[in-house]
Amino acid sequence: MSSIFTHNFDKHTYEFQTGTLAKQANGSVLVNYGDCSLLVTATMSDPREGVDFFPLTVEFSERMYARGKIPGGFFRREGRPGSDSILICRLIDRPIRPIFPKGFRNEVQVVITPLSVDLENPVDIPSLVGTSLALSISDIPFSEPISACRVGYIDGKYVINPSYSELECSELDIVVAGSKSGITMLEAGATEVSEQVVLEAIKLGQLENEKLIKFQHEIMDSIGKPKIPFESESADSTLINEIDKLASSKIKEIFMTIKGKQEQATAINELESELKKQVKETDPDAEIQEEFEHVKDMAFRDMVLTEKIRPDGRGLSDIRPLDSSVGFLPRTHGSSIFERGETQAIGIVTLGSEKDALKLDTLSPQESKHFMFHYNFPPFSVGETGRIGVSRRDTGHGALAERALEPILPPIEEFPYTIRVVSEVVGSNGSTSMASTCAGTLALMDAGVPIKSPVAGISIGLVANENGSFEILTDIQGLEDHAGDMDFKVAGTKDGITAIQLDIKISSIGYDIIEKTLEQAKSARFEILDNMKSAIDGPRNELSQYAPRVTQIQIPTDKIGLVIGPGGKTIRGIIEETGATVDIQDDGTVLVGSSEKSASEGAIKMIEDLTREAKVGDIFTGKVVRIMDFGAFVQILPGKDGMIHISEIANYRVDSVEDEIQLDEEVTVIVKDIDKLGRIALSRKALLSPDENTEADNPEKSVEKKGKNKNWRKRN
Repeated sequence: MSSIFTHNFDKHTYEFQTGTLAKQANGSVLVNYGDCSLLVTATMSDPREGVDFFPLTVEFSERMYARGKIPGGFFRREGRPGSDSILICRLIDRPIRPIFPKGFRNEVQVVITPLSVDLENPVDIPSLVGTSLALSISDIPFSEPISACRVGYIDGKYVINPSYSELECSELDIVVAGSKSGITMLEAGATEVSEQVVLEAIKLGQLENEKLIKFQHEIMDSIGKPKIPFESESADSTLINEIDKLASSKIKEIFMTIKGKQEQATAINELESELKKQVKETDPDAEIQEEFEHVKDMAFRDMVLTEKIRPDGRGLSDIRPLDSSVGFLPRTHGSSIFERGETQAIGIVTLGSEKDALKLDTLSPQESKHFMFHYNFPPFSVGETGRIGVSRRDTGHGALAERALEPILPPIEEFPYTIRVVSEVVGSNGSTSMASTCAGTLALMDAGVPIKSPVAGISIGLVANENGSFEILTDIQGLEDHAGDMDFKVAGTKDGITAIQLDIKISSIGYDIIEKTLEQAKSARFEILDNMKSAIDGPRNELSQYAPRVTQIQIPTDKIGLVIGPGGKTIRGIIEETGATVDIQDDGTVLVGSSEKSASEGAIKMIEDLTREAKVGDIFTGKVVRIMDFGAFVQILPGKDGMIHISEIANYRVDSVEDEIQLDEEVTVIVKDIDKLGRIALSRKALLSPDENTEADNPEKSVEKKGKNKNWRKRN
């Protein structure tokens, strides 16, 4: 049975339609917001044997027909999901995953199919809200509905769910996801805003979320299916107690005495093997892996909450040893190494021209990108073998670092380069995305990119117990990320925050945790920035000798076609002749790039000659292209000729033009006049001295003309 539910949400109305489409899915909703329509489905299958994790997948199936466009590519159909789709999937996955019951192993798949987009409203927020509702009204054991909204900050005022055009002038773009009990996920980019601005935006966003959560509960009461029963298999408490007595103190001792990640892991594995032998002596069928993992995690949490000590001996707010260096790769445009403990990232910057910009074919209005940050996480970085390739995690981490650095880059008008930053993670023990952000900043400065301010990032963790007490951990390492409750990444400059990403493993967190985290992250950020400054205190004054030099010039828009030429013939000729790259924009901006200065200068001269307007008094050296009885036509600019009247050729009487100048000969002339029709009158005579080129001064030319002009004696 079809049902429609509407909810007034700020400037737009949410419309949720159920029972019309995808009736065989466990839950399905058609979400309408503005002129955006998205079909969200949730399905579930039985658990697979041997799966020891929750196999949740979220797919955003981009459809170009939604914006009235045929896809590019040879087959003219959608292919693999692009970065935008992957980021939407991750944005949805992260807040809903903690809401499922612990131990749930059924495969759950959420598919969002955009059927219509209006290029005014971003579709990620309606997709997330629709996902929550589809899961909530289904029989899938999704514990409680969540909601999300985007908050902007424009001219000192907060804006709920800003449009694309509003986001362009917003100082803050933060997605706030939450449940009835608190915040479940944050994702933000900003232009150096204060912690207080961010905190107020989160509070405002959560107030809006609470309204939509209440509305979802009303829909659930009306049409929701009964949830399938599920009871989590609890670990053997007797075995846990036994292992705790045997191993807890030994685990803590390993944490305190052995510092290296791999060395700690080896010692922990040896202890587990010893315990396994001990337990099997009394119970041959016993498996202790899950119970031992539980005891290990609880030992870590007890150290933090009770003793205020961390597994590597640091205090709760201490940062691991830092090291920064730049310029170690000779042929790259910029390079760096950033180390924080055992986490190590190489940053590399490459500068390119307009043609190197990333062309986009997505459901957003953005058509190209001039800044890209790519993150690589090879398996050797954790001492393992594995598949080499770009994962969804890699895409997400790269996007976070990109968001952190973009606000401090110079405008394209001031620095007309396409910028690509690559982070090669070569050692990992937690917080590689924030290490990549630091490495990227260092490499940008080494490349001579005139950034506004250096950016550093830090990851903050959390250990909380059921009675409400908690501890915040600065600069979490791998174990603390795995066994802790939160990974809160904050990046920014000394003037403010540029990016935030929050993921949690518990049901939600409150404002007190967020506020303390932001304060602790600010202090850590300043410490890291000081270390980075010791390696390089600002952008280099010059680009690398191997970087292309891009020069920006402006031409009249009505001359664009002249420079391009028929079928691009003219611009191709310039590129082939000079070796420079030439990119022309619709507003007449021309970007000329080459690593060779002479190539750029040659291309610029050819373009300026093509677009130059002749003025009275201008002097040109041009080629004679046509000779008439009354004078000669000289090409002074590409596609533009002027005429030298016979009386303006020399200081004496000329009876025949060909006596003085020949076809294809180069002559130097001055523009004498331009009439109303744009016809150009040239003079050669005006550039000659009064006695220059007379017969007396040039007897050879005089003799040469005797046979050609029978009246030659009359000039004497």
